[in-house]
Amino acid sequence: MERDLYKKILIATDGSENSVQAINAGMEIARLSEGKAYALHVVDTSGYPSGRGDPKWTGLIEEQFKTFGLEMTATVEEAAKAAGVEVEFVTLEGHPAEKILDFAEKQAVDMIVVGSLGKSESERFLLGSVSEKVVRNAKIPVLVVHGKDSEKHKFQERELPLG
Repeated sequence: MERDLYKKILIATDGSENSVQAINAGMEIARLSEGKAYALHVVDTSGYPSGRGDPKWTGLIEEQFKTFGLEMTATVEEAAKAAGVEVEFVTLEGHPAEKILDFAEKQAVDMIVVGSLGKSESERFLLGSVSEKVVRNAKIPVLVVHGKDSEKHKFQERELPLG
């Protein structure tokens, strides 16, 4: 039986352990909904000094990031084959959160799946968090996947106020 809820799943990958967990979660959602997955790797160029630095050095760094992105696609391809899911690989350059949101809107995806790097409160305050920015600005559901062994993010039971 075909399900219409999440037919297009965007899985943002950055190579972290949590990103691998996000790939697995996104593929399972795509499998259950009999949908398609987009595996997006964004080469973060927001930290590059524009117009400064040795072009040869900058080119080497960019090449390393692109190579890493291609390695990530192998992980995604493996997960897609195991789940029997159609997947399209995309590599973009720029600010990750902006590129993820822009791609999601242009492709009319139904859900975004991202891994959380588990930054501390001070790191999030100073640097921001890609997953946090995506959650805050997305117009569609976002699943943030935390690592299996992350003590910091394990579910804590608590009483919720009614009304």
